[in-house]
Amino acid sequence: MRSFLDPAILFFVFGLIAGALRSNLEIPPAVARFLSLYLLMALGLKGGFALSASGLNAEVATSLGLALLLAVVVPAIGYLVLRRVLSGFDAAALAATYGSVSAVTFITAVQVMERRGLPFGGHMAAAMALMESPAIVMAVVLANVVRRRSGASAAAMPLGKVMHEALTDGAQLLLLGAMVVGLLTGEAGRVAMQPFAGDLFKGMLAFFLLDMGLLAARHAGGLKGLSPWLLAYAIVAPLLHAALAFALAAAAGVAAGNAALLMVLAASASYIAVPAVLRQAIPEANPSLYFGMSLGLTFPFNILVGIPLYVHVAHAGLPA
Repeated sequence: MRSFLDPAILFFVFGLIAGALRSNLEIPPAVARFLSLYLLMALGLKGGFALSASGLNAEVATSLGLALLLAVVVPAIGYLVLRRVLSGFDAAALAATYGSVSAVTFITAVQVMERRGLPFGGHMAAAMALMESPAIVMAVVLANVVRRRSGASAAAMPLGKVMHEALTDGAQLLLLGAMVVGLLTGEAGRVAMQPFAGDLFKGMLAFFLLDMGLLAARHAGGLKGLSPWLLAYAIVAPLLHAALAFALAAAAGVAAGNAALLMVLAASASYIAVPAVLRQAIPEANPSLYFGMSLGLTFPFNILVGIPLYVHVAHAGLPA
């Protein structure tokens, strides 16, 4: 219940309500884009400062290794499951969506943990960046296999171009660049950037989550007519992915805070980077399917229910 008393979460709920009431309240796209870039830059700086203080160690290597493993295993399992109820193209696109990550879900989880005073490693921002691209590449490969088997002649984006776009996405580069800046400048940089990366962060996140609440409410209509199995997948899959991340973290001896963020990353679904690439790379897939499910159902579920659940389970079952 404490998570609902967080101002940022409450602004998300307010956005959901305003969107459901069909209010004309809106955040201009340019402002929303600036907010997302600010949050990624601030998160990268925070991660770099923390990594500078802690240094590279076994915990860092283990967490990043598990992140890469999850980035491959989750979309692979998702495709095998979804292929039973969807076409190969839709299954590949949806598997990529749920195999990649949501930066806003991760940032919200970081803010919740900071507010509760729960420790975690700054390197987890790098884990988020590592998990974004593998699912996209896997989806394109799977779609090409489907095309060959069906004899389809539709033009597809070359795999090399897909990998370039996935690995050089501006938001991802900004996150990694900010981490490098934080790592190089250390404590002196942290003090200098505190007004920017610290004091403003919570207010900016609340403003951005207001916009996300409005968007989620307005895309909820895209869920109408979907199979009950797909609606269930949008809720059950994140829980199963988080459970897989917890099991791997427990087996590898990852600390509770880092395990909680691994669970959040595994449970999240992309609604920005992946859909943007998939519309060009897999034009045969239905965008309203993967976009509507991830933004209209999975994202609100993770923000309102998933994050507090994953944080609680990780800290109840693993050493800090």
